Amino acid sequence: MSSQRSVYPLEIAGVYRELPLFEVQPGLRIAVLNILGDTELVEACAEALHEKLSGLSYDVLVTAEAKSIPLIHALSRVSQKPYVVLRKQYRSYMGQTIQAETLSITTGRPQTLYLDEKDLSLVEGKRAVLLDDVISTGSTLEGMGKIIRQVDGEVVALAAILTEGDQEKWAEVISLGHIPLFTD
Repeated sequence: MSSQRSVYPLEIAGVYRELPLFEVQPGLRIAVLNILGDTELVEACAEALHEKLSGLSYDVLVTAEAKSIPLIHALSRVSQKPYVVLRKQYRSYMGQTIQAETLSITTGRPQTLYLDEKDLSLVEGKRAVLLDDVISTGSTLEGMGKIIRQVDGEVVALAAILTEGDQEKWAEVISLGHIPLFTD
């Protein structure tokens, strides 16, 4: 059952990958970067992002689950900074959470991000770098930023492996590359 899926060739942090194109809305395809299980790419991107963040003063790295978790872990290791993963589903063991709603291009549905009670002290009043694998609409970043501001934290930078879509919109994002949206 082999299919001929179109791909978008890309070199990221010195690593070549072919990103498969998937339709996420009628007439709109995206090049999907899935770093889960791709240790070579995750490690290379963490090193490259660490270098780009090296002149910045920050206390903590923050991301939303799930695909960017290996990246934030690797970046935490090389930067020696703690990290927090905002969850997308509440569990009772999370205690009293801070929440914000977001909308992802890949799901097309509203999602709620949750800051676990155990992580509050890591971000409260701290300078945070918000990290994602790919920034497309900015909705996830917006939700992460709302949570950081709710706990009197400061967002000092936005970082990602790739930005997607309107490149000018993401001029302030520290990234390793940019990919277009594909319209039919």
